[in-house]
Amino acid sequence: MEEPAARRCCLGWDFSTQQVKVVAVDAEMNIFYEDSVHFDRDLPEFGTQGGMHVHEDGLTVTSPVLMWVQALDIILEKMKASGFDFSQVLALSGAGQQHGSIYWRAGAHLVLKSLSPDGPLHQQLQDCFSLSDCPVWMDSSTTAQCRQLEAAVGGAQVLSCLTGSRAYERFTGNQIAKIYQQKPEAYSRTERISLVSSFAASLFLGSYCPIDYSDGSGMNLLQIHEKVWSQACLSACAPHLEEKLGAPVPSCSVVGAISSYYVQRYGFTPGCRVVAFTGDNPASLAGMRLEEGDIAVSLGTSDTLFLWLREPSPALEGHLFCNPIDPQHYMALLCFKNGSLMREKIRNESASCSWSKFSKALQSTEMGNRGNLGFYFDVMEITPEMIGCHRFNAEDCEVPAFPGDVEIRALIEGQFMAKRIHAEGLGYRVLSKTKILATGGASQNSDILQVLADVFDAPVYVMDTANSACVGSAYRAFHGLAGGTDTVFSEVVKSTPGPRLAATPAPGASQVYEALLPRYAKLEQKILSQTRGPLE
Repeated sequence: MEEPAARRCCLGWDFSTQQVKVVAVDAEMNIFYEDSVHFDRDLPEFGTQGGMHVHEDGLTVTSPVLMWVQALDIILEKMKASGFDFSQVLALSGAGQQHGSIYWRAGAHLVLKSLSPDGPLHQQLQDCFSLSDCPVWMDSSTTAQCRQLEAAVGGAQVLSCLTGSRAYERFTGNQIAKIYQQKPEAYSRTERISLVSSFAASLFLGSYCPIDYSDGSGMNLLQIHEKVWSQACLSACAPHLEEKLGAPVPSCSVVGAISSYYVQRYGFTPGCRVVAFTGDNPASLAGMRLEEGDIAVSLGTSDTLFLWLREPSPALEGHLFCNPIDPQHYMALLCFKNGSLMREKIRNESASCSWSKFSKALQSTEMGNRGNLGFYFDVMEITPEMIGCHRFNAEDCEVPAFPGDVEIRALIEGQFMAKRIHAEGLGYRVLSKTKILATGGASQNSDILQVLADVFDAPVYVMDTANSACVGSAYRAFHGLAGGTDTVFSEVVKSTPGPRLAATPAPGASQVYEALLPRYAKLEQKILSQTRGPLE
């Protein structure tokens, strides 16, 4: 008789900024094991803060590559000590913080291939990297390289149409260009460049894992429509780059079987499959089980929008990525810097620091706020580039102040109208089947969610997404195992618990906001043209 402890499962890994995390998900899609290693706390010898080193210039930000390797050693030993049965693992996949890059030294593939099960990974791989400290997503030291790349291809919009984003400092191509320019010896002795995701997958494969389409979209190097490296972008960044990157693969590919190292040291079966790892944002899309037309809104310190797109329109803002669970489709990310801190500031000023008074103000004012519109940017906004507070009455005249309850509704309506306008600017359309998934701190406030449902004219759901990248990686492992591109992801995960309905659009909402949205967009352009002269 089978022991009750034996559960066939898939593992989902997350190599994030501050920790490495793992979850085990069984065939019924239940999470039955989770563990993590926190870099600052559990690996103090690396001296990181928030998992990173900020350099003296305040712009350069790196992480020690061996810290990630050692974290994997620790977590696997913890699992082994707890009696985790590795022989039940059918497949594994994972996520990595996006944009970071790892530089494998010439000859490292031989070491990866012949790992001894008698020793931990970090001891055997310590001489395998041409850079011991890798640039990560917080790095903003590559402005010169961004301008060079945009100039080389014919401008920011051309680059965005090719790769899904204009040049961003954290994007990997610009980071590689800086390393080639400033550390040419390290670059020339590099045989392979991995993203954090494909690096982590390589540790499990015992050979170099290809970069997947979805995480590869965060490099300013991949042509997101053709799914091939852009020759123009490669040659603008560094020589011989294509051979150092290898060919990209669909995100749901099975890239191989687990390395014999894990079979001998931990008891994995030789048949355990490795499904391509991807970025943490694409993995979260899988973890939240988004489908076509859906949108996820994370309401945190900054607000982030995840969109599922069929036909994207690249723009100078936001990011378009290949979709991690359907290679024919796309996903987009839009980040809004003025999120919860702005909401808290207006709560303090207009609702005497009380969320219940804030909610009452939303309940007592009507949809559309009688035509009063507001723009609230305490810090320089990135979508769009704008700072300051601007209030307009129903006649579009700028006014110095609103009554407290009008101010509160103007803030929340304005924040959500901006999200809808900028999402539609990237090609997003609200469909009849659209669901909005709200996560983050403000998703606990039902009155804020009601405004979200009204502005987008779609139902709003909430779910626990604490581990969405990790859990999404386990789901993606099941998807890869079931046939990947030939299988519908939603079928594979249909037994997972669904999100909870939190708000539905009020009657008449669509008419109110259909009238307001064009006004809001026009006023936004007006403020932009006043603050920076004629539009580019």
